[in-house]
Amino acid sequence: MTDLYTKSGRLLQRIDNHLYSRSGHYLGQVENLKIYDPNGRYCGTIVGDRVVYRTIDSAATGAASLAGARPASTSANRKGSPLWGIEPPFTD
Repeated sequence: MTDLYTKSGRLLQRIDNHLYSRSGHYLGQVENLKIYDPNGRYCGTIVGDRVVYRTIDSAATGAASLAGARPASTSANRKGSPLWGIEPPFTD
């Protein structure tokens, strides 16, 4: 399991190619450093240990995916980052 963070510092859990919120809700899958929601729509790009939404990447599409929920994480959030892009549209 690898921890990732959104631009504003919210914790995300990455397990293999699946991405989960801090509370364990399935957010989507990772393909080539891009994240696609369960319907295959682009929702973020991985930059280092951060996930940001970049409109330049928003035309990309992936395959639909499905995964069960995971246990919630007890790790802390981090400070925000000045990376280029906006906060991804993930629920928590």
